[in-house]
Amino acid sequence: MFSRILIANRGAIARRVVQACRALGIESVVVYSDADAGAPYLEEASLTHQLPGSRAQDTYLNQAAVLAAIEATGADAVHPGYGFLAENAAFAAAVEAAGARFIGPRPHWLATMGDKVAARTLAEEKGFPVFQGSGRLSEGATAAEISRAAESIGFPLLVKPVGGGGGIGMRVVGSAAELESAVSQAGALADQAFGDGGVFLERWAPDARHIEFQVLGDGNGGALHLHERECSLQRRHQKVLEESPAPGIDRAEIEALAQQAQKLVAELGYDNVGTLETLRAGPGDYGFLEMNTRIQVEHGVTEMVTGLDLVATQIRLAAGADLPESRPLNGHALEVRIYAEHPFTQLPSTGRLAVFEPPIGLHGVRVDTGYQAGQWVTPHYDPLLAKVIGHGSTREQAIGRVLVALRAFSIVGVDTNIPLLSGVLGEAEFLKGQVDTGYLGRYLARTG
Repeated sequence: MFSRILIANRGAIARRVVQACRALGIESVVVYSDADAGAPYLEEASLTHQLPGSRAQDTYLNQAAVLAAIEATGADAVHPGYGFLAENAAFAAAVEAAGARFIGPRPHWLATMGDKVAARTLAEEKGFPVFQGSGRLSEGATAAEISRAAESIGFPLLVKPVGGGGGIGMRVVGSAAELESAVSQAGALADQAFGDGGVFLERWAPDARHIEFQVLGDGNGGALHLHERECSLQRRHQKVLEESPAPGIDRAEIEALAQQAQKLVAELGYDNVGTLETLRAGPGDYGFLEMNTRIQVEHGVTEMVTGLDLVATQIRLAAGADLPESRPLNGHALEVRIYAEHPFTQLPSTGRLAVFEPPIGLHGVRVDTGYQAGQWVTPHYDPLLAKVIGHGSTREQAIGRVLVALRAFSIVGVDTNIPLLSGVLGEAEFLKGQVDTGYLGRYLARTG
């Protein structure tokens, strides 16, 4: 087992890894930027190391600075969290070259699964369902090449960057007349955001459901799935609410696909924790989206319905431990993400947290946050303030517990999306489990 883990991240996930290290008896080292100097987990960690500056590119994305911190603190492992360098194959390889262990899959898997076309190809070769799509279209693709790629898919279709995530560069195209310009625009955005202007085309499934599967592998053909998460409530292709199990889907259908996901991980020889994401266009009609080679923001949902500490499991697997035992679903869990943004325009909000009081002691409720009163919410990072997770024996009970927690949460100094979240949780369509990727847009149209 490791003796000292450097946490190359911030916010709620940095605090979550500190907690896992403490539970395992491992020292934790938190790196932090100027903007995060008041974060509560700095006092909770064993050691801290400042990365001067506030911008992400100067601190948490600065590979040289993070590698220097590993050497300066004597860390023998690095936990990258999510975002920033978590899926950067070059960084993972540099960590290993520096004599520390990267807590995640090997760099090979970061590189392979980071290429969506390569990941789709692997999934399809192993028999996992994929939607009709094209190969990679490079920045210099001709109009004829683009047209040929679209012929077998039909319209509407989706133009997607080969790399990156977060919906950046994605374009829905309704006709052949729009296609060439959409490919050009998507490629330019992808190049700017990810340094790779390659795109591909894929069948567009409007108002589908976003279903993902938590998977683990040991790198030696052993694999395990920990059921699914429903992640359809999204704004700008970013998740807002996640739950498990997925409401209103036949368990035989979902469990069959979970077994396929587990089989895929086993046959690939994937190691450590990952998430296999799919779209469900209708009963039994699934298409592979991507595989995230890291811990997910919504990992707490799975922890609540399985009782398994996923972050500690990541660490154990990286240290060479065996896979844990399979875990049955226990009740229902639901997570909402509290963002510093206007609840209905969804424009970001910055400022000082004059009051930041999460609910304490509520039964069946967990709050993950990396903030406390007095901190500044800056424009330099993602606006996620906290995650509220409710667990109950039924979906209704889990929803009720999250609603109570949202009403008890007190935040002054920035706008938040708490009014939006509370409204959704009490809305009839959502309560019936009639959710899909178009739900939030419909809700805002009704209430805005």
